[in-house]
Amino acid sequence: MSQPTPPAYDERDQDTATDDQHSVTDGLGPLPADGAESTGPSDGGRLILVGTPIGNLGDASPRMQQAIAAADVIAAEDTRRFLSLAQRLELDHTKRVISVFDHNEGSRAPELVEHIRGGQTVVLLSDAGMPAVSDPGYRVVKACAEAGLPITSTPGPSAVLMALAVSGLPSDRFSFEGFLPRKSGQRKSLLEELKAEKRTMVFFESPHRIADAMDDFCEVIGGDRPMSISRELTKTYEETLRGTTGTLRDLAADGLRGELTLVLAGATAVETNPEDHLGAVSALVDSGVRAKDAAGQIAKQFGLSKRDVYEAWLHQE
Repeated sequence: MSQPTPPAYDERDQDTATDDQHSVTDGLGPLPADGAESTGPSDGGRLILVGTPIGNLGDASPRMQQAIAAADVIAAEDTRRFLSLAQRLELDHTKRVISVFDHNEGSRAPELVEHIRGGQTVVLLSDAGMPAVSDPGYRVVKACAEAGLPITSTPGPSAVLMALAVSGLPSDRFSFEGFLPRKSGQRKSLLEELKAEKRTMVFFESPHRIADAMDDFCEVIGGDRPMSISRELTKTYEETLRGTTGTLRDLAADGLRGELTLVLAGATAVETNPEDHLGAVSALVDSGVRAKDAAGQIAKQFGLSKRDVYEAWLHQE
């Protein structure tokens, strides 16, 4: 989902920030402290997305625990895993715990909207990390947004951001691509689409498919692209492997254990001219693509001007 680009942050702004800019609230009223009654805007219904630990219970924030304690309804990806988490953290919570997972989220969303319209606070959480980010939650958020209902979040641990931060790869611009496709053909097609992407990319992958996936990375991307593989983030055996697609393929040949997050460096800008790609334009034209469209495709792939590529193709000798 594309989002508007936020304004650039400059640490010098801290010197001129007002007290209101530094207030620590969620914009919908702060969560009540333990034992306190909620007042103000938070008395109305709202949806709270709650980030949960991805492996280390020490990452369970006080605000996460307060949100769970204050909820009227808890919508969990797996109710058994939530109850286990609550027991280990000794959390007080409502008995109204319902399941919201991939296959029932669409039918659950209207139900949760009605709870919130009725003035209730609904906490939505997944098994680990942030809901709605490669986890259930998007449909519920969309339904609440369309209904004009308040939505907020208690941010929590994120395997995507943690793996990116510790990768040693550029993190100023990146894309999250979710889980790689299970089948090799689909996986290669995706990698072909991303081959020229200049931003750093983050993927999830299963330990059972990592060896085959790395073979596909090397075949499509090449063996010399900088990359990292993080596994078991925040857990006892946390490890981040850094190298290139080729060296990491060798390390993953016998498989890797644990939940895996892959970070791939973006493509390096290469000096290129329209004349270097006229053969590719002609090949597309021969396959039935209009010349202007073919020029546009090649121009986008190599960061060139569509007009320059088209003009060079028209006037080629």
